[in-house]
Amino acid sequence: MNKKSRVIATTTAGVVLAAGAVYGLGPSIAEAHAGGHRAKPTVVLVHGAFADSSGWNDVVRRLQDDGYPVVAVANPLRGVASDAAVVRSVVDDVDGPVVLVGHSYAGNVITEAASGDPKVTALVYVAAFLPDTGESAGELSNKFPGSTLAPTLHQIGSDLYIDQAKFPQQFAADVPARTARLLAVSQRPIDAAALAEPETGTPAWKTIPSYALIPTADKNIPAAAQYWMAARAHAEVTVAKGASHLVLASQPEKTAAVIERAAREHS
Repeated sequence: MNKKSRVIATTTAGVVLAAGAVYGLGPSIAEAHAGGHRAKPTVVLVHGAFADSSGWNDVVRRLQDDGYPVVAVANPLRGVASDAAVVRSVVDDVDGPVVLVGHSYAGNVITEAASGDPKVTALVYVAAFLPDTGESAGELSNKFPGSTLAPTLHQIGSDLYIDQAKFPQQFAADVPARTARLLAVSQRPIDAAALAEPETGTPAWKTIPSYALIPTADKNIPAAAQYWMAARAHAEVTVAKGASHLVLASQPEKTAAVIERAAREHS
């Protein structure tokens, strides 16, 4: 190749890389030139009942700082099958592999949403249910003693809320009190029927590697129930000692670390 040709080739490559950066293709091209490293999977976060996506904020910051693309789903909290369809549509819209993460009731949702989906490379259950076929969130939360959720609930129509005055201690005992009070006000209700809706089909954890973060002071889903479900699913368990049900907010570093481990090991 003569000098003129080399200049043209170098210039062309620079233009391609620049265009790739503008249109979202830059990381893949850059990684290919850096030695063929694969792009990181997208982390899809799904909140549970009595919460919204903002509960993931500190986890999102850590994941983004470490280079992970993140999507937080607005879970409708209307029913397992319909909520799973929403999550599945979000996963379908993502390019490349996905690590799917669910908190609390969203464990039921991701278990159904990821079933049979080869794009989902790992499941992460954060203080969450890992249901088998025919099991509901309500059934599993009462399988072992220790849940004090029921007496704190307030129903309006078909929607269940946690009483605002009881929310901090019930849901977020290790979160700063002012933050917990704000979360109590902004909580999103769940349709009561959703907690009784059974899982259908083959649970995704039977075919997809799974991870469970278990807070030992969870008052919604007893830790004993979480250990039992995780063992049945052969999930890799991480324990958050003394953490509340809202461990994603009280221990975001540990939560993000579990998610990143799942991403590294299965992507």
